[in-house]
Amino acid sequence: MDEIREYWLQLNDRHGSPPSAAADEMEKILAQYSAPGRYYHNTRHLSDLLTLQQQYAPLIVDNDSLLFAIYYHDLVYKATRHDNEEKSAQEALQFLKKIGYPKEKQQKVHAFIMATHGHQNPLADPDLDYFLDFDLHILGASPALYNAYTQQIRKEYSLYPAYFYKKGRRRVLKHFLGQTGIYRTAAFREKYEKKARENMEREIEML
Repeated sequence: MDEIREYWLQLNDRHGSPPSAAADEMEKILAQYSAPGRYYHNTRHLSDLLTLQQQYAPLIVDNDSLLFAIYYHDLVYKATRHDNEEKSAQEALQFLKKIGYPKEKQQKVHAFIMATHGHQNPLADPDLDYFLDFDLHILGASPALYNAYTQQIRKEYSLYPAYFYKKGRRRVLKHFLGQTGIYRTAAFREKYEKKARENMEREIEML
C-alpha cells in the first residue's frame, strides 16, 4: 500500500496536481481495488504492474501516461459487466482533465485502458505493448502462482455455475493460445511465452 501511494503522489506532483486532490483520488483508487470480491484484480495486481513498470521504465517512452493507465485500468471491475474497461477509462479521463494533464496524453491513457479489453494494440504504440504484457504477466508465472491465479479468477466469477464458467474460460484460453504470440514485446516473449502456453494448456486439460 505504501508503495502504491508513494508512486501515485510522486506521479501527481510531477504534473502539478493539488496534493489534496491527489490524496483524495488515491483513497478512491485504493477503495476500488480493495472492494469485496476482488480476489485477483486487487491492490496486489496493481502493485505487480507498478513493479513491472519500474523494472522496464528505461524501455518505455512515456512512463507517466503508462502509470496513469496502470492505476486506472481495473478501477471498475465486476464479473457481470461488459463495460469495465470503458468505465475505468472514463474515470481516468475525468481525473486527468481535472488536473490539466495534456489532452493528447489524456486520450493516450484512455486508449491504453480500452486496449486491455481485447489485448490488441491498434495504436501500434510500443509503450502499449509493454502495458498489455504487464497485464498478462501472470500467465507466464510458475505453476504454483498460476494455479493460485486461476483459483482467484474462479472466485471472482463465483456467480456463474461451473458449466458456464468452464465454457467461457476455455474460450478465453483458446483465444490466447491461438495467437502467434501471447506477448507483444521481445523481452516478455523470451521470458514468459513458453511457460504461459504450458500453463494455459494444462488449465484447459483440467477444466
